Amino acid sequence: MKNRFFFLFIFLSFNFSLFSQKGLPIKVNDSKIKPLMSFTNKNLQVNLEKELNGNPEWKRLIANKKMAVGVVDLSNPNMVKYASVNGNHMMYAASLPKIAILLAAMDAIEKGELKETQTVKNDMRIMISKSNNAASTRMIDRVGYDKIEQVMTDPKYMFYDEDRGGGLWVGKRYGGGGNTNREPLKNLSHAASVNQVCRYYYLLAHGKLVNEKRSKQMLEIMADPDLHHKFVSTIEKIAPNATLFRKSGSWKTYHSDSILVWGNDPSRRYILVALIDDSNGEQIIRSLVKPIEKALKAKAVPSKTNTKGR
Repeated sequence: MKNRFFFLFIFLSFNFSLFSQKGLPIKVNDSKIKPLMSFTNKNLQVNLEKELNGNPEWKRLIANKKMAVGVVDLSNPNMVKYASVNGNHMMYAASLPKIAILLAAMDAIEKGELKETQTVKNDMRIMISKSNNAASTRMIDRVGYDKIEQVMTDPKYMFYDEDRGGGLWVGKRYGGGGNTNREPLKNLSHAASVNQVCRYYYLLAHGKLVNEKRSKQMLEIMADPDLHHKFVSTIEKIAPNATLFRKSGSWKTYHSDSILVWGNDPSRRYILVALIDDSNGEQIIRSLVKPIEKALKAKAVPSKTNTKGR
């Protein structure tokens, strides 16, 4: 009888934790917030690779390091799972790295280095929701390249880490003109890797970018995107009631997207990031959502048992 009550308690506690997460930031004990790479999950990795490599075009792009994908399963806040392909491969990411400007600006506001005027708040919003280049350039000019680099390489975050292939970087204005501050590994002006972008969203979802107040503010800025393409185009059809937090980018053959999906059903709560260097990149990104959700919901892959001699 005691065992029954014990297992009932565990079951109820698990479900309460799962369904009590109504909104963001995610409410868990700080001891549960660990480095994202520590949540790398073998089964999710196998299922992700199966879905991606099942498409010959995607398999070719991945093999040539022209496609990188990362996914974080947030369906159970106490059991986060992560998987990626070409996770540390940094690529040109166009407007996606504007999230680095947003974080640098929030850090500067919190430290009293930048005044939080209505004009600044408006620029931060349209920089993300509309990917407005003029607003992005104004924000770059306000905070400066040194500040953006300092925040991206801050030991608290390490969103740009030379020992792990680089990551998030903004070293050029959006719209031309002015000085540049390109990243040191590949001389890119606007760069990202899926591992670092997934880490950004993971910490944001837990209220750990600057602090909980600023994380909430950033979530509000990134919610309800005004551009309805790429990931958003598909997710709005299959999950119209899910809340979406997002930033994408495109330039020539470079297409990128990053999104935090927060569905009413806990089974549809995840982070998805894709970087693609291909003329068909936008359509590929649209087509990624369903296979990724399939990988997230797939059952664990059974391990092979050696039956020799039996």
